[in-house]
Amino acid sequence: MKFAYRFSNLLGAVYRQGNLSFSKDGNAVISPVGNRVSIFDLKNNTSETLPLSTTKNITCVGLSPDGNLAIVVDEDGAALLVSLITRAVLHHFHFHKPVNSIRFSPDGRKFVVTKENVALMYHAPGKKREFNAFVLDKSYYGPYDETTCIDWTDDSKCFVVGSKDMSTWVFGAERWANLIYYSLGGHKDVIVGCFFEKDSLDLYTVSQDGTLCVWESDTELDGLVLTKTREKPKTPRQGDEEEEEDEEEKMEGEEGEVIRGKVEAPKGEKTKNVRYKQKSKHFFNKEGDFNNLTAAAYHKPTHILVTGFASGIFHLHELPEFNLIHSLSISDQRITSASINSSGDWIGFGCSGMGQLLVWEWQSESYVFKQQGHFNNMASLAYSPDGQYIATGGDDGKVKVWNTNSGLCFVTFTEHTSSVSNVTFTSSGFVIVSASLDGTVRAFDLHRYRNFRTFTSPRPAQFSCLAVDVSGELVSAGAQDSFEIFLWSMQTGRLLEVLGGHEGPVSCLCFSPVQSILASASWDRTVRLWDMLDSWQVKETLPLSSDGLSVTYRPDGQELAVATLNGEISFWNPQTATQTGSVAGRHDLETGRKETDKITAKQSAKGKSFTSLCYSADGESMLAGGQSKFVCIYNVKEQMLMKKFEISCNLSFDAMEEFLDRRKMTEFGSLALVDEGAGDGDGVNISLPGVRRGDMSSRHFKPEIRVTSLRFSPTGRSWSATTTEGLLVYSLDSTLVFDPYDLDLDVTPASIRKQLRLKDWTSAIVLAFRLNEKALKQEVLETVPHEEIPVVCASLPDIYVEKLLGFVAACLEKSGHLQFYMTWAQNLLMLHGQKLKNRSGAILPTLQALQKSIQRHFDSLSKLCDFNKYNIRYAVALSKQRGIKRAAEEDEGVEEDDDEEEEELSEGMSEASIEGADMVL
Repeated sequence: MKFAYRFSNLLGAVYRQGNLSFSKDGNAVISPVGNRVSIFDLKNNTSETLPLSTTKNITCVGLSPDGNLAIVVDEDGAALLVSLITRAVLHHFHFHKPVNSIRFSPDGRKFVVTKENVALMYHAPGKKREFNAFVLDKSYYGPYDETTCIDWTDDSKCFVVGSKDMSTWVFGAERWANLIYYSLGGHKDVIVGCFFEKDSLDLYTVSQDGTLCVWESDTELDGLVLTKTREKPKTPRQGDEEEEEDEEEKMEGEEGEVIRGKVEAPKGEKTKNVRYKQKSKHFFNKEGDFNNLTAAAYHKPTHILVTGFASGIFHLHELPEFNLIHSLSISDQRITSASINSSGDWIGFGCSGMGQLLVWEWQSESYVFKQQGHFNNMASLAYSPDGQYIATGGDDGKVKVWNTNSGLCFVTFTEHTSSVSNVTFTSSGFVIVSASLDGTVRAFDLHRYRNFRTFTSPRPAQFSCLAVDVSGELVSAGAQDSFEIFLWSMQTGRLLEVLGGHEGPVSCLCFSPVQSILASASWDRTVRLWDMLDSWQVKETLPLSSDGLSVTYRPDGQELAVATLNGEISFWNPQTATQTGSVAGRHDLETGRKETDKITAKQSAKGKSFTSLCYSADGESMLAGGQSKFVCIYNVKEQMLMKKFEISCNLSFDAMEEFLDRRKMTEFGSLALVDEGAGDGDGVNISLPGVRRGDMSSRHFKPEIRVTSLRFSPTGRSWSATTTEGLLVYSLDSTLVFDPYDLDLDVTPASIRKQLRLKDWTSAIVLAFRLNEKALKQEVLETVPHEEIPVVCASLPDIYVEKLLGFVAACLEKSGHLQFYMTWAQNLLMLHGQKLKNRSGAILPTLQALQKSIQRHFDSLSKLCDFNKYNIRYAVALSKQRGIKRAAEEDEGVEEDDDEEEEELSEGMSEASIEGADMVL
């Protein structure tokens, strides 16, 4: 159970690239984040990351009309068919070439994929049982350059495809006699969006230079005539395309009809063909300042066109009149994707440059959702003492605070002017302290969301590490250029002392959780223990075998762990200054080979080491991570590796694989380093010399995979890691683990239910915890009558008290039976308080989990009660105002008396309701 952690959520990044999609009901946004997919519930203000990942970054996501299925395609064309109900991968498929867009037909029977200059129509999976979920129906050739966008008619009879060759092609999904294909020109730049009008063949096309063309068809959808006899495929328009088609069919291993469009209309047809004419042409860039149009979306029922531009501005127009409804600048980076929900009220925007995801309600002109991750690497993280919040610091100079329940960022502090090297919470949980390379240490208040203290050094120094003592009074930071440690008072903000003695940069600081002792690790191969009570003198100096990179105390303060440059983790007794053990972890890192490396991964691993250490809440395990894609969990007592977590399988990152791909190696070097970009900002892939953490220039496109910081949650139920991919949260998944305690032959669900029928509640609870199945434990607990809870708690054996308390804490977090589980918790703590206090160190994670659950319910209930109180007061004030008006208007005394009685009645009711709300609070 202890190591059964599963990936649960991805924080710190909300959007990377690809298209945004809204769910069927329009209340959730589905956003591709690297090689994963996150779903943001806008109604409940929560986020969820699907438990799946592709081998490269995701470029497009297609949703079925019923909202049950999604097709996710990565940069190489590898596709996953995903069920959004069960969150499971149903099928794997490979398109063999990069896919530009994917779109289901409105009836859900077909979907079209565009890759290179071809549009491929497949039978949609899920309508009938088949072995191969992706069956190719037709291949449509027509454009001479890459296809960019797709749209379907409302009855799924035709679809339109836009291309980079500035043409738009209308194709029939069936063999229509009067519409097989139709080519439209009229643009001078790449087609960004093409949209059918509602229940019509009329078209709108939008190009990158900011031009909108309105096309009118002379035929309605009902006028399409089905061909009676199936015609043979058209002859290829060029001789070399026959070979191209053969290669296509060989590559896909599928059969499908091939339809080849020509620029001129089909000849020899008796039926009158569908014709288009350009009704009007409109321009977005009327002021003359050229601004690329980068994203477009159209809502058919309301006739609203949304267009996003490279400058971060978006426009709302009503079509076909092209009336401007709204215009707003939402970012200083290009808008990569735009999408409208089913009702047409909310518009989603994605900006890949800044990692922004915005949902705008255009009628009220307000943000429904606004999130932005760190647009550069994350450097550090810290859990709040109750495990409810996570603070992260990034190379972009921002400090962000995330709610672990919702997965969303609720405050961002931007006061730092350089990279944030470390963040930590004080013991109160309401103050965040951060150190930065800009030479300041700042303290932020989570009540008022402001920077209330700024600590600086006498001489400018770059702070690389930070520590706050248990009382929250002492703040220390280590400098990487002057080799000194600075101590400040949180109360006064004054510098107390400068600790000198290290002969190399100070890499890590850590206060003892039980004593006023500061441990500092340095590149001078020592760890120094400074006594804060005895004139800040060096109490002990621990000699290391190599440069010290990280130091941390066990939660009980009786052990010290140090990570060194040679890949070792050494354990020390801080009281006697003796080494108690060590772990050689260099081989556990298993580093990969970068594409620019001249040596093998095996050789480069000799220079790798752990850069972050963290004890588990009970102090029995150690988390270690560093310059690799693996996070290791060691057993401290046995000093052996227990489990390794692979934090990413995304090959879009560098140093992911141990060996380079020999197929990419040529006499001129690796093809992976050759610039294949078209000069549009996506080219030049070689990083600058010496840069490991990602640089601000556009040339560095493949960041190196690494773990910068690790922390266990104080509740012991989860741990988090800041990586190149984002903030990854791993949680204990109890649903997948069968972990019985003291199991016997007579411990069965039937015997437990028998005890319940006999009303032997204590025996039933003991048997349920021996079997240890969550559903059964919950059933037994909720069967116990409310008035019997104190009796059951009093007669419970001591060994099961802690187990029951932990289970109540877990249930309380998600259950609606608030008073019921609170009664259990109260009785357990009141009746067994003294025994629990004697084992406070062991049960601390359980108590913190309980505190977290109660705090979450308190926050939500207090908001609701406040809202009700204000509403009641407003209603009372309104009734008084109306009573005064009536009294002034009416002359008869009888009616005045009636009004007074009504007022008194309403006042009495309102005061009673306010008192009731106060009681709930």
